[in-house]
Amino acid sequence: MPERQIIQKAKRIVIKIGSRVLVQRSGRPDTRRMRELADQISELRANGLEVILVSSGAVGAGMEALNMKTRPKAIPDLQMAAAVGQSRLMAAYDELFGRRGIRIGQILLTHDDLKHRARHLNARNTMLNLLRHNIVPIVNENDVVAIDEIRFGDNDLLASLVAIMMDADLMILLTTVDGFRIPAGKDGRTKRASVLRELDDALLRHATGKGGELSTGGMASKLKSAAMAVSTGIPVVIANGRARNILPSVIDGKNTGTLLLPPHMEAGEEIPHRKRWIAFFHRSRGSLVIDDGARTALVDKGRSLLPIGVREVEGEFEKGSVVNVLDTSRQLVARGLSAYNSRDMRMIQGHKSADIKTMLGACVYDEVIHRDNMVILTPRPPKS
Repeated sequence: MPERQIIQKAKRIVIKIGSRVLVQRSGRPDTRRMRELADQISELRANGLEVILVSSGAVGAGMEALNMKTRPKAIPDLQMAAAVGQSRLMAAYDELFGRRGIRIGQILLTHDDLKHRARHLNARNTMLNLLRHNIVPIVNENDVVAIDEIRFGDNDLLASLVAIMMDADLMILLTTVDGFRIPAGKDGRTKRASVLRELDDALLRHATGKGGELSTGGMASKLKSAAMAVSTGIPVVIANGRARNILPSVIDGKNTGTLLLPPHMEAGEEIPHRKRWIAFFHRSRGSLVIDDGARTALVDKGRSLLPIGVREVEGEFEKGSVVNVLDTSRQLVARGLSAYNSRDMRMIQGHKSADIKTMLGACVYDEVIHRDNMVILTPRPPKS
């Protein structure tokens, strides 16, 4: 299929393996499946591909060791299971990859690590160095130190953030289904979507699958995380990790799983690293609703956001916080660093920049979000 030729150009791949692929219902690691995936990853590397593995399974492995029947819900119990299971999981990987002459490196991350600029760069540089030395980075969420406010929530999101941070050419999400299924008729039948070119709200509503006892991510989680990756130009494949020889089949461009294609980007439109950090590695602290004129200025003309274009201010935030920029239909237009706190923003919204000094006693910035601190997240109009 011509759409899948984009996969064959990939050189650096992020592969996320879900808990239900790696761990049996009993909670025991599925060593046969892990062995098969290790063989496939070894084959990809032999063909010159760089592989970063994002692996779930630590909590599941810990549950088995601690005789837990269901996934813990309390954070302390989750942390305990992760602490016990992570070492078991990595020991299994070390043995499996070691037999194939492949060295591995463990990377444990929290959301706080990636939103903090210095730690973000340290994590990126460490993984780049591992790849340069032909070592496979194996990434997981650091459940042991994560608390509710900083947890990723699922490794689908973690995989997308790693793919974006590491300039991946492709992300593969391995699950226990053959891909995303879409309606095939009025009788409730569905079929696998081979290629998706656009993720809209209707598709996300249709993705009602949930995680199981051993996982936290369902199909909706995968699609939302995939949407984040494709918005930066990274294609994503959702495929069945239990299918025979699945990774080589995906890389060879065979019609397996669901391929999510990124929007067309003109040369030079790739999002710079600093703007990726602003757009994807921070949780928004509030929102600015802008009028149609401001939307045109931002999206079509690449300008900064001025206070006169702000119609509503939502939430409480400080200067320098990341905020969403929404249009009048409440669609996400951009995300950026606010030059003013929410209290001052409410005072100057709808006013000209020349009025800021009179209203606040000083005018530190003419713009409420400078274009250098803003990322447009809605497709730009094609150039004529």
